[in-house]
Amino acid sequence: MKALLVYPEFPDTYWSFRHALRLEGKRAAFPPLGLLTVSSMLPAGWERRLVDINVEDLSNEDIEWADIVLISAMIVQRESLEQVVELCRSMGKKVVVGGPYVSTSSERLPDADHVFIGEAESTLPEFLNDLELGIARKIYEAAERPSLHQTPVPDLSLIDMGRYSAMCLQYSRGCPFNCEFCDIIEIYGRVPRTKSNAQMLAELDAVKATGWRGLLFIVDDNFIGNKKNVRLFMPDLIEWSRENSYPFSFITEASVNLAEDEVLLQQMEDAGFRRVFLGIETPVEESLKEAQKGQNTRRDLLESIRKIQSHGIEVMAGFIVGFDNDPEDIFDRQMEFIRESGIPLAMVGLLAALPDTQLWRRLEKEGRLLDVSTGNNTDCTVNFVPRMDVDRLIEGYKQVIRNIYSPKEYYRRALDCLSRFHKDRIEPRQSTIHEDIRAFVNVIYTLGIRDRSRTEFWTYFYKLLLHHTRDFAHGMTLAAMGYHFRQVTNKYCGPAIDA
Repeated sequence: MKALLVYPEFPDTYWSFRHALRLEGKRAAFPPLGLLTVSSMLPAGWERRLVDINVEDLSNEDIEWADIVLISAMIVQRESLEQVVELCRSMGKKVVVGGPYVSTSSERLPDADHVFIGEAESTLPEFLNDLELGIARKIYEAAERPSLHQTPVPDLSLIDMGRYSAMCLQYSRGCPFNCEFCDIIEIYGRVPRTKSNAQMLAELDAVKATGWRGLLFIVDDNFIGNKKNVRLFMPDLIEWSRENSYPFSFITEASVNLAEDEVLLQQMEDAGFRRVFLGIETPVEESLKEAQKGQNTRRDLLESIRKIQSHGIEVMAGFIVGFDNDPEDIFDRQMEFIRESGIPLAMVGLLAALPDTQLWRRLEKEGRLLDVSTGNNTDCTVNFVPRMDVDRLIEGYKQVIRNIYSPKEYYRRALDCLSRFHKDRIEPRQSTIHEDIRAFVNVIYTLGIRDRSRTEFWTYFYKLLLHHTRDFAHGMTLAAMGYHFRQVTNKYCGPAIDA
């Protein structure tokens, strides 16, 4: 059997990092970890091939080669997913679809032969057996959330690592919190499950054996969701990093209560964690309570951010406007909070009601749902009737985005972020000298010569040299990301402006 695994294309959003990746000479941020894991679950005798449309085109020859096509997608990839399914079906191929999109959008399933709802560790073996017997069903839905102890090491042989900016692994699934707008807890549950320490070390060995050095994204939606297991894992991760001369800089996602755990923060620093994404959402307590995000109301958010930054860990954060309890001055308050936080990568989006979430069900009951979300919360669309006038909401959102990604505001936050790092932290190995030089030349040419904001860039450049020599490379990476954000802002919201 010949299996073609296909990962649909992401649109151009803040999350794609497309414009920054081009400066780095990369095609996509991360490889499709889900499909790489599925590949390891297929029968040993099967031939397999992966096409990630974000880094290469899907050709008719690829499809003709295959006996079966397996596709995984998120909501934001829906349009590309539907195109791939239609093309493969038109060529007479058996099509199997799974992933987060179909797991929460059962009313709008793609026209595939077989659909997997939920996690595949238990249902994929059942499907493979049914397929061999000729009795495979249309729908396979996981009856329970499986233990991750049966999840295999991802099949890294299928990808060209040089096309990606970072590699990725998964430690846990699920989150203990109950945020109303979140679809993660609907898919993976509120009881976080983790892999064993031995599994994680084996996966780290596998990535290292490929020759990869640099960024490694632990893709958990809340890395510290199961704190008991994380505390048991960190000493082994620290020892592994030391014994292997710190080959990776880790990035992950976590809840804000990370800032309260000094021991865990120090362990993450010692292991080589260099960036963490936090769901801040809003500085307005009433809106946090509305979203059932009580964990953010029990602490000073700015102080929590500074605490994490003081461990040499850059904070990246998500922010949302459009809550029912947002006051009229929410846009000014978001801009002020982001400025004071020293968070360069502040991802602000309009509230979206994702399928099967608590927010979706509430708005449906209230008669306020309009359409299925595009999954892109930066495209200035709203799929429900907000309390605030919708035109005011969208224009206020554009105002926030144009401000925070204006060169003056962005570079100020980047320098503020770098100033909060202590000077004696361990700096794990990164890309090769050749890759660094190529990226540096691209950044200088694009931001320092071609870009309309080159004056602000050179001011930032000299401040990096004078005050942040140790973090100069990181500062240049932040500059490239700022360029990406400005390009996407121009596309959706108009030119970035300073306050």
